[in-house]
Amino acid sequence: MADINETTPAMPQLHDVLIIGGGPAGLAVASRLSEHLPAASFTDDEHNRYTWLKKRQGKVSIKKYKTGAVKTAGSCAGTAREQAPAMVVLDATGGKWMARWDYLFKTFGISHLRSPMFFHIDPAERDGLLSYAHMSGRGNELTELRGCVGKEMSKHKWKKRVKARRELGDGPTVDERDRNDYFVPSTPLFASHCGCIIDRYGLREDIVRHEKAVDIKFDYFDDVCQTDKVFRIETDKQIYYSRTAVLAVGPANDPVIPSYPGTNNVEASTHALRIKEFPSPPVQEKIAAKKPTNLLVVGGGLTSAQLADLAIRRGVTRVFLIMRGPLKSKYFDIGLEWVGKFRNFEQAAFWTADSLEERMEMILAARDGGSITPPYKKVLDRLIANNKVVLSLHTTIKSRNWNEETSTWDVELSGGPKLPPIDHIYFATGVQSNFQTLPYLQSLIQQYPIKDCGGMPCITEDMQWSEEVPLFMAGRLGMLQLGPGAPNLIGARIGAERISWAIQEHLKEKNEDKTKKSGSQFDYLTARGSRFEALVEE
Repeated sequence: MADINETTPAMPQLHDVLIIGGGPAGLAVASRLSEHLPAASFTDDEHNRYTWLKKRQGKVSIKKYKTGAVKTAGSCAGTAREQAPAMVVLDATGGKWMARWDYLFKTFGISHLRSPMFFHIDPAERDGLLSYAHMSGRGNELTELRGCVGKEMSKHKWKKRVKARRELGDGPTVDERDRNDYFVPSTPLFASHCGCIIDRYGLREDIVRHEKAVDIKFDYFDDVCQTDKVFRIETDKQIYYSRTAVLAVGPANDPVIPSYPGTNNVEASTHALRIKEFPSPPVQEKIAAKKPTNLLVVGGGLTSAQLADLAIRRGVTRVFLIMRGPLKSKYFDIGLEWVGKFRNFEQAAFWTADSLEERMEMILAARDGGSITPPYKKVLDRLIANNKVVLSLHTTIKSRNWNEETSTWDVELSGGPKLPPIDHIYFATGVQSNFQTLPYLQSLIQQYPIKDCGGMPCITEDMQWSEEVPLFMAGRLGMLQLGPGAPNLIGARIGAERISWAIQEHLKEKNEDKTKKSGSQFDYLTARGSRFEALVEE
């Protein structure tokens, strides 16, 4: 006879939404799912009215314009507030939102974002970041992007350009009325704004778990749900079940150091995204001992310029910066035509492309490889003039060999100058994304294969893995639907809007089916209506 005190094991919790990734894209989805009056769904006037009514719900009388009917104060006080779906977030870096983001910004010493003011993750207001800056008295933490609108042009040049535009019928890339948008926030200001969003939607309490996803399956699991397929997500600590899932993992793949002829020393060569301490401890020891130090930085993007500047500020004698192509300077990592007043034209052309391959070509053309911002271009020019940085364009590493006696690299370049012994090599070469190689997606790829285009998943317009599998792609992995801005903050917000609509529709359908089935069972058991209705197949 079984022990009467023996209890049956508890049924595993079934979440509505599970988000993998606690960065900007993941936070954008979580906050949008918690916002019931998103700015994207209404005009400014509608949004202001609905927000005003929501704040004063049950406290004021409301008169309908067409019918003249008056809903008195207190009559709607008992209306139940729409609840956000039950969600959990998994992040491999830390148990809090933006852990990886904060770590990288601190490591690289980044003072300001590269994105303009309307690139943010607040679902409630298009100008949420700008409003927050002025409401909190931190307008002085905004830096203008001089040149986007044309403020720094002389009066003569301005008149000449206006005359040329009149003759050609052309207009400015950025509208003068959008000048307030073309400032960039400081890193602390953006972090505070994200914290405000987290607190506003109650996303701080035990939602983000410091766990790494290991495997994702979508199937029937009788111990959780016998009627619907759900996700079974295994981490390095436990197993979760969820009706829907969101993949918001940035580049997704691990950074890889390019291979070159010669010896390799893992400790003396580091990918920028793997930096734990900068410069490395051996280099710091040489700096403290007043010995000359030389670093080699490989890459043509903003990170390479930031590392070169940071190294000099922290005492490195000289930095050799090599790029395999030309030095490109622009404010954003996508073309201004995708950001300015004519961005709708570019987006329309993208969405009406004949094929996903054509979309990928447009993405590659818009992003156009690595680039640095004009302010960092000035910093780099100053360091080059002071002989602190040596810049070599159209140059690659031909070979590298580690010298055990001197603990330095002997590096030979193709098309560049002869280098002195190098203490450390840093690779700011980005990450090549390919969802097909992600370990935790292998089970899903095998059971529900989808097409691949340039390493990106060919997902539905709702950002969904397939019509059958409610796994949604946020951020970079949604690039084929969102366009070249997908990896940016604007892509995080737009993607979150699409994903949230689809998730809410999916959960609504499941709840309606559940209610309908339970109602039919109740009618059958209480002899209401025809008992044969219970036999009807949906």
